[in-house]
Amino acid sequence: MKCPFCQHPENRVLESRSAEAGQSIRRRRECLQCKHRFTTYERIEFVSITVVKRDGRRESFDRSKLLRGIVRACEKTGIGQMRLAAIVDEVESLLQQRALREVTSNEIGEIVLEKLQSLSEVAYVRFASVYRKFQGIRDFVDTLDHLQNNGDKTDDRETAIEIATNLEQSAEDSDRRETEASMMAHS
Repeated sequence: MKCPFCQHPENRVLESRSAEAGQSIRRRRECLQCKHRFTTYERIEFVSITVVKRDGRRESFDRSKLLRGIVRACEKTGIGQMRLAAIVDEVESLLQQRALREVTSNEIGEIVLEKLQSLSEVAYVRFASVYRKFQGIRDFVDTLDHLQNNGDKTDDRETAIEIATNLEQSAEDSDRRETEASMMAHS
């Protein structure tokens, strides 16, 4: 492995340890020429998974795309990046354990929803609203009813409607900010 500082091909390993709950190995290295130290990670190379989209298109599983969707759903919830990355690891691990080369985007979405349901109601509803393509407040209320029936913290129907209204307003605000940013970029 080449040194990232001087490109010298030889280095020595100073320390190795398990990382990411045993999913990778972290190695601390030192370049034999410039003596700079750097860290590398060794991960298992999984079998490539193809995601079958709703419209029939096929694309390679992209963990960064999944992480972006989860991060967006979890904005301002206080959930740390490490936990979100762990969710992506869990989803990818579940898909690998199935040993199937193809998986539908619906299957991935349902796995993510299951993970988010126990983590954050707000993140669950946000992710569901995009994944299930909510068309109106009724879709939000139905999802909140589902959460309530599964023993989560939503107290009553009025609270569910209030949360749905706030989420819908938040989505409109987000769309407006994106439009304003786009207009500023083009001026």
